[in-house]
Amino acid sequence: MSCDHLICARCSHPVSEGRCPSCRAARDEFHRHGPVVPPAVILAALVLLFALALALHHAY
Repeated sequence: MSCDHLICARCSHPVSEGRCPSCRAARDEFHRHGPVVPPAVILAALVLLFALALALHHAY
């Protein structure tokens, strides 16, 4: 099922058109895929990888 088949209870138009705030919120919620990783987590992982690479470089 997709939002093409859903009708908004607030404005009585297809949700896929996003005519009212409720339609837009429902459409955005419906099209979310997977967990979102915060940029701070990605940055922390990159810093840790860099530190590990630097430590290994100095060890050998």
